Amino acid sequence: MKKTYALVFGLISWLAVIIQYFLMLENREAGIMETTIRFLSFFTILTNTLVAVYFTKHALRGSQRSQSIWNKPGTLSSITVYILVVGLVYQVVLRPIWDPQGMARVVDELLHSINPLLVLFFWFKFEEKEKVTWNKVPKWLLYPFLYFIWAMSHGLVTGFYPYPFVNLPEIGWTRLMINFISLLAVFSVLSLSLIWTGKKIHPKRYPNHTPL
Repeated sequence: MKKTYALVFGLISWLAVIIQYFLMLENREAGIMETTIRFLSFFTILTNTLVAVYFTKHALRGSQRSQSIWNKPGTLSSITVYILVVGLVYQVVLRPIWDPQGMARVVDELLHSINPLLVLFFWFKFEEKEKVTWNKVPKWLLYPFLYFIWAMSHGLVTGFYPYPFVNLPEIGWTRLMINFISLLAVFSVLSLSLIWTGKKIHPKRYPNHTPL
């Protein structure tokens, strides 16, 4: 069952990312190489690609256990946090200012609404929640931190900023840092909340413990 879910969810994830890439090429304002770099400058695209790779790994391996990072407790939880932030930021910040049409609308919903729900479902069904420890949260923040460094570095060089809340020339350094700290706070709170929820759903069992 896990392999089937992973296969279907992986296909949906890859389809959304690939179609979005071709839509961006079709409407590009720069060369193919620069457009591709811009495509990979979106946290949405990087995270949905991460989701697609994760599902693909599990679809190919099925229920086999290994020491791969993809199978370790906490990996799915971290990916769930990332894709939930994608969905949350889109619904709260970007949806009011973005109105795609046609196929772009369909893909937009897949990337920002459907895929986050699919990953959350997969987390609920298959994550070893009781084994996910609190000390993993700082490590999970490394991905959004490195993304921020990349987005700003690319923006300073090329003038392209993927989101209005990181558009330095328009919002300035003060607002940029406020937005960055706010987003890190969202990642942190969501991470802690997911771990807490997981432990409530599947509390750790102590086989030698006898209730009083």
